[in-house]
Amino acid sequence: MGLRTPEQYLKSLQDGRIVYYRGERVPDVTTHPDLGVGAHHCAIDYGLAADPRHRELVRYEENGRTLNRFYKLPQSADDLLKRRELIAEGTRAGRAIVQLIREIGTDFLFAHTVIAHAMEARLKAPYYERLRAYHRSVAENDLAMAVAQTDVKGDRSLGPTEQEHPDYYVRVVDRQKDGILVRGAKAHTTNSVYANEIIVLPTRNLTEADRDYALAFAVPANAKGLKFIASPLSGGGSSSFHFPVSSRHKMVDTLTVFDDVFVPWERVFLCGETPYAGALALGFVEFHRFTAISYKLPLLDLMIGAAQLVAEANGIERAGHVREKLSRLIAYRETVRALTVAAAHECSVKGPGVAVPDTTITNIAKQYFAENYHAMVQKVQDIA
Repeated sequence: MGLRTPEQYLKSLQDGRIVYYRGERVPDVTTHPDLGVGAHHCAIDYGLAADPRHRELVRYEENGRTLNRFYKLPQSADDLLKRRELIAEGTRAGRAIVQLIREIGTDFLFAHTVIAHAMEARLKAPYYERLRAYHRSVAENDLAMAVAQTDVKGDRSLGPTEQEHPDYYVRVVDRQKDGILVRGAKAHTTNSVYANEIIVLPTRNLTEADRDYALAFAVPANAKGLKFIASPLSGGGSSSFHFPVSSRHKMVDTLTVFDDVFVPWERVFLCGETPYAGALALGFVEFHRFTAISYKLPLLDLMIGAAQLVAEANGIERAGHVREKLSRLIAYRETVRALTVAAAHECSVKGPGVAVPDTTITNIAKQYFAENYHAMVQKVQDIA
């Protein structure tokens, strides 16, 4: 199919998917007064590929096809650095709000390429070739993906089979000749109502007693039995004066319900192999934390710019304590950036040649960002 336009992407969301918002069925997420804001925000991702300023960054060639770089399996530090830049550029175009319709899905594809390759070698499992075929399909059709990982859980001190209700985690309820039936729910699924594909993976280590919950698979967003209950807590309103960001840029989380959804075997990437459930969950996080620190940088740019502008508006930009606060904000931003770059440069190559960002440096970057964030916000507030 090749690279899609924003208009083609938005049209693809008009597929009869079952979405509820504030207790009512949403017939079309692209035209809904609240959810439509998020749909058009996500369409920014598709607009970047056509923008001459970003074309070289966004596009790459593979087997004679022009594809979006997000789908490129990283094989070197340079691939990871370009991915970091691509994530940041899309977030910058969204006024410091990331789109997350390719980032998380490809985090899964890269991580499971390593895990599935190991499973093929050790268990003769069929998942590696299935995953490669699925990866090619989403790349060649330029599809948007959401990842449903966090289970509802119930009592978090108990495993899936120990819960008072068996569907607090997503599980297999029937294995058939052509595929499986799955049931359960996932919480906090980001931008699932704006995705073409919903990818499911485990959220934790599992015991053999929980083998029905050791699952990874993908289904179309309009699959029969799949329902999305969209959170109304994304905030904002229609006034661009009172809500300068959220009136135009928004992300939406859902409770994602699988009510006996059928999944063909070619879309099943883990089914009952409990020793690999935790490995896949952890491997996914190794990529996703690199993604997370990559999209933090435009937010920090926004904080620095806001602080500088408000200092100038107040006529205090030359005051020593203000300059000190601005310097500290810049140092904070540059430290996060440098750690992100270092994590790419210190990558390790695993499985069939997949470059994985350095886990220790990635975790330090995320911890450093989180531990200092509120102190940096306070500096912006002090200047204001």
